[in-house]
Amino acid sequence: MIKRKYKSLLSLTMAAALLLSLIPSAASAASAEEAVQPKAAAATNMQSYVDAMQPGWNLGNTFDATGADETSWGNPRVTQALIKQIAAQGYKSIRIPVTWDTHIGAAPNYTIDPAYLSRVEEVVNWALNENLYVMVNVHHDSWLWISKMETQHDTVLARYNAAWKQIADRFKNTSNKLMFESVNEPRFTDGGTKDEAKQQQLLDELNVSFHKILRASGSQNATRPLVLSTLEASPSQERMTALSNTMSKLNDANLIATVHYYGYWPFSVNIAGYTKFNEEVQKDITTTFDNVYNTFTAKGIPVILGEYGLLGFDKNTGVIEQGEKLKFFEFLGYYLKQKKIATMLWDNGQHFSRTNYTWSDPDLFNVIKASWTGRSSNADSDLIYIKKGTTVQDKKITLNLNGNQLSSLSVGSTTLQAGTDYTLSGNILTIKASQLTKLTTSGKFGVNATITAKFSKGANWKFNVIVYDTPKLSNAQGTTSAFSIPTAFNGDQLATMEATYASGGNAGPQNWTSFKEFETAFTPVYSSNTIKLQPAFFNETQDGQVNLKFHFWSGAIINYTITKSGSTVTGTAAQ
Repeated sequence: MIKRKYKSLLSLTMAAALLLSLIPSAASAASAEEAVQPKAAAATNMQSYVDAMQPGWNLGNTFDATGADETSWGNPRVTQALIKQIAAQGYKSIRIPVTWDTHIGAAPNYTIDPAYLSRVEEVVNWALNENLYVMVNVHHDSWLWISKMETQHDTVLARYNAAWKQIADRFKNTSNKLMFESVNEPRFTDGGTKDEAKQQQLLDELNVSFHKILRASGSQNATRPLVLSTLEASPSQERMTALSNTMSKLNDANLIATVHYYGYWPFSVNIAGYTKFNEEVQKDITTTFDNVYNTFTAKGIPVILGEYGLLGFDKNTGVIEQGEKLKFFEFLGYYLKQKKIATMLWDNGQHFSRTNYTWSDPDLFNVIKASWTGRSSNADSDLIYIKKGTTVQDKKITLNLNGNQLSSLSVGSTTLQAGTDYTLSGNILTIKASQLTKLTTSGKFGVNATITAKFSKGANWKFNVIVYDTPKLSNAQGTTSAFSIPTAFNGDQLATMEATYASGGNAGPQNWTSFKEFETAFTPVYSSNTIKLQPAFFNETQDGQVNLKFHFWSGAIINYTITKSGSTVTGTAAQ
């Protein structure tokens, strides 16, 4: 899988924010009150411009790659056909992140490789020809060298200014549907004091210099939309206020603010027991974007959510359970539309295939697409578990109708009959035991059938009917670099894992919680019937006995014990 190269830095920021968020504040209470009676958004030409950009998509892990060319992180060379396909999917804008670092020559001229600049221009023109709005930026340069600005101030500023002067000159006659973003997720923590006020000062200096260069370059650049980011693209109130102050100082009607959002951190990476899209996860969305709206949009400064997704995707799109993932994207898309914030999906190649032009998860794309115009319905879960050997009971499911109506339930080409196969009372859907019995006659472990719920509007919702038995874990021997627990999943799926020392206290990394991070500390490998404990887990686990508790989506909880002695690990199943 192609992975995001530096999101761990953002994860640390989010983790710190989480710990602070556990303490209720007057600010959050005020935000909740403002959400009930939001300020009216100021109507501006730039707001209309941003509205027309919705929805947007990121050409990630391509020109932002830090190697020799756009293929160095594993994605194929961009084709005109790909850009056409992005437009055909319904996207109205494209963000083309560009890392210029290895393509910039030596001081004092810092000349950008003409071939590389021409290649970026070629793809920009392909996008403009498809009537897409286009955003080009300075991307991973942010941590590769701009982050050293505090200790290498003059050198960094000279290189940054030289790059933007050349980019500005090359594109100054290009349509105003092209916009420039000053720097992606700016940070100044490399060798500096890490003082927040100092970092804000450095970012302000960069943004002001960027603005001056672009406006002075003339032609279309005199009025071209320019996009300015908060520090690290964080939507924290302190950082948004600082950007708002910079934009006020610049006094330019053609400026756009940008932030990024990868969800409530524990849910986004599946840690601390946050396996579900619960009220707390939803509240993080509403509080965050109420603050974004009130800081910028309501005051006439439009906002682009330059990247969004889930941080767990960097390791595996299965880190978050499918139904919970869909509910997150559905609500986020809905809420951002209410707040008039344009969205740009982060896609590093894991969502839309760059070669066969299909979505790796069509259900996810359908939910995202439906959010552009309205809401989709869903349910408290997409999993219906039937334990093997037990009497099948009626299954009651709470639907989140979101203003829609249930139209039908079907399995394949067969439409289920209301009253006979299921009933609906308000938002409570009951699937009859007789129908569930019929769907599970094979008795095989795992998904026996998929029930598709269709609604009056929005995307469909799918229920997987699963036959399972209690998972069984077996004894194991291994090392800290290679340890796997033989597991008969018996149709069940792993939700999360807890780790505590027999002597007391939480084991493993991030020991502020007993619930470990999915994929980082542990990974279920269904194809090999194992649960792998990752080296990262053992790197921060002391010698001795560790009690593991595996939580499965059926509700089953299985205990297991490991004993670590140096690099040797022994696993013992509970009797």
